[in-house]
Order: sequence, then C-alpha cells, then structure tokens
Amino acid sequence: MEAINWMEEVKKRERDILEETKRFLQIKSVLDESIKEDEPFGEGVAKALHFLLDKGHADGFATKNVDGYAGHIELGEGKELIGVLCHVDVVPEGDGWSVDPYGGEIKDGKIFARGAIDDKGPTMAAYYAMKIVKELKLPLSKRVRMIIGTDEESDWRCVDHYFKHEEMPTMGFAPDADFPIIYAEKGITDVELHQQPIQGTDGEYVLISLESGRRYNMVPDYAKAVLAVKEEVDLKKAYENFLNKHDVKGTVEFNNSRYTLTLEGVSAHGSVPQKGKNAGLLLVSFLHELALNEQARQFITYVNQYFVDDTIGNKIGLHVRDDVTGDLTVNVGILFYTDEKAGQIGLNIRYPVATNIDSIISTLKKQSETYQITVKHFSDSKPHHVDKNHELIKTLQQVYQDQTGEEPTLISIGGGTYARALEAGVAFGPLFPGREEVAHEKDEYMVVEDLMKATAIYAQAIYELAK
Repeated sequence: MEAINWMEEVKKRERDILEETKRFLQIKSVLDESIKEDEPFGEGVAKALHFLLDKGHADGFATKNVDGYAGHIELGEGKELIGVLCHVDVVPEGDGWSVDPYGGEIKDGKIFARGAIDDKGPTMAAYYAMKIVKELKLPLSKRVRMIIGTDEESDWRCVDHYFKHEEMPTMGFAPDADFPIIYAEKGITDVELHQQPIQGTDGEYVLISLESGRRYNMVPDYAKAVLAVKEEVDLKKAYENFLNKHDVKGTVEFNNSRYTLTLEGVSAHGSVPQKGKNAGLLLVSFLHELALNEQARQFITYVNQYFVDDTIGNKIGLHVRDDVTGDLTVNVGILFYTDEKAGQIGLNIRYPVATNIDSIISTLKKQSETYQITVKHFSDSKPHHVDKNHELIKTLQQVYQDQTGEEPTLISIGGGTYARALEAGVAFGPLFPGREEVAHEKDEYMVVEDLMKATAIYAQAIYELAK
C-alpha cells in the first residue's frame, strides 16, 4: 500500500477541524451537581457529550451514550479493542481572562478557550484522526473506540460507571498531557482537613472569614479575608507593602470596623503547584503576623507551619521521591474558614510509587491532632505505569518519530490522565516539548499548528495500532 501522508490529509480538513473545535469550545461544560437523571454532571457537560456523539453518528460511526455518564464513538471490526480516552468536562474558567473563556477565539496562531488544551482541542484532534482513517477506508483488524468521559476534572465517576457496563480496551492512549509519551503517572489523593471549633480569647483581630480556591486540583488565583477590629488599626500600609514584596496584586478596604483583604495569585494545575502563586497561602502568611483570635490563630498557624512555601510536603513530613515519577507534591486547593464553623483545607497530593496512601494519611493525622484538626480522606487513584517494552509504547514511539523527526522519549508526570483507567494505557500529547503549559490557567489556548500536527500523529497511531 502506498505510504500515507497524514499531515496532507489533515490539511485538507483544517478549516473543518478549526470550525468544529470552536463550536465545541463554546459549550460551557463545567460540572454542575444539581443532578438530573440523564445529566448527572449538569446541562453544559451533557451538551458537550451530545455534541460529540451526534457528530459521530452523523459521520457514520457507531455511537453509544452510557447513561449520561460517558459515551463512545467506534470504528472498525475485530475482537480486540483500541481505546482513545478523552473528556469533555473542563475546570471553571477563573478570573482575569483577556478573551471570552468560552469564545473559541483564534488569534496569533492560537485558539483560546477553557478546554482548548485540556481536553476539548485534543479530543477534536483525536476525533478527526478517526475520521481520516475511516474516510481513507483503511483495512483494520481491531476496533477503535473513542471513550468520552464527563467527570475527569473531579471524581472520575464517568469512567467508573462506564467500565462497569462496557469492555476494557486491550490497550490505548489518552490525548490529555504531553508528547512524546507519558508512561508513568503519580498516585493522586484528595484529602479534607477539618478544624474542630474551639472557644478561646479574642485577639486584636477576629478573623470572620477566609476563602480561597474552587477545586482541589487547581492552584487558587484568588483569596479573600474579612477581619473585625475592636479599635481602628491601620492595616493598609502593611498589606500594600506585603503585596509589593511578593509581587502580587490585591486590595484592602475598611468599613464598619471590618477590613476586607483580597489577593490575586497565579493559577496552575494541581500537579505542578510550584508553577503557581497560591493566593490562599500567600494571604495566610500575612494573616499569620497579626494578633488573631485563638481559633483563627490556631488554624492560620497550622496552615502557615505546614504548607506555606512548601509544595513537596517537607514541612509536614510527607516528602518522598522515586526515580520513575520524582517528588511527592502537595497542592492546597481550598482554604475555607468562618468564625462560626472554624477552618477547612482541601489538599491534592500527588505521590510516587515509593509511598502509599496509608502512610500519607497516618502522617497527616499525627501532625494535625495537636491542632485539633481531623483528617478525612475520600479519594485515591494509585500510581500507574506501562512497561517500556510494551507493544503500545513501541508503536507510539515509532509514530511520533515518523511525524516529528524527534526522539520519542518516555516521561512521567504528577498529573492524572484517563490512561490510568486502562490496564495498558499511556498519555500521548497534545503538548509538544517546549510549549507553555496553560491547562487550568487563564487565557488557556492551543497553538493551531500543534492541533493539526497532533491530529496527524493520532491518525497514524490509530491506524498502526488497529491495522
């Protein structure tokens, strides 16, 4: 058979790919838990799932909606099944965008929107890759199934439900991370810490409230605190000096014996907390210097002692590392405090094979009990990796080298992709080496050239795995 120029096939469809990607990005598919039976994660997420399934049906693929939790689009025939795991849900847009976060605007060679790189842009690349293989009528000995998740950014209830009812692919990939190939991923656990309310003396300041963060797996870019003062004390200059020192923006207002402080940090993915500026932790480091009421002082001291200026768990005694996946990381995704209910912390911990969840929870409990803080652990996804010599790895390495001319090195990450839902799965793109990581950040984008390149890579990969 004559060699296929995959990029040429992509270029023939570039206008359609961009137009459909834009339409897809314009759907605000953020989790909404005011659940309807057929829309378990909200109207926007359901709309995005239907958009893909309807498109697949119109293009002649076999499609299935699995109770609104997930769906699939299938190509080919055969006993074995190749999986391409994508997701249509996105994290909340956050603040500070310079473009419409759901506009799909194309400028300067980039397409901008929440989900552009995580994961709607890559999902559309994978869809058109399947479409190209189908339209070229290439002979396949295996089935290829795009499995579409709807709750990847939260609790993975979608794939849990899906694989209770549908078959597990023989092998597959998730277009939801970096190129060349991610063969290893850290374990991921979410932990809640709750302060027990205590009675105690008032301080010069009473912390009425502290709020920071929306999700465990995002570095919060905004925090707000309200302080009551018995006598007017001028905080303005001290706070402005603090903001300048840390090169961040914020506001300070005084009204009716209360100060309201805000702080703008820098968002980042929870798997790389060191790349952000955690607004909540920065605000805590300021509050720690004030003479607070006893309950607030205990909470703020705990957070400051164990989490400020430390993203690898050193201070609280969690830090470990291994040669495959590197350092354990800790992201304080949520900070919440009220004078009536005391404090709450939401941690997102990414851990290597060198430790386990029982050890993590045991250490947290031991370090927290003296502060009257209880630990509630409610999710865990074990570390995942595929042997370097697996057929899947070797095939994808060859495809990547064919399409880019670059060395197909194997890498590990702290992020969790749908690859770990497969018995033999890896993450495969779409972020090329050297590109800026903008997933979960304001003004998220995907380079248009990269979107096309990824489509060509996925098309060849699908064919080589299923031929």
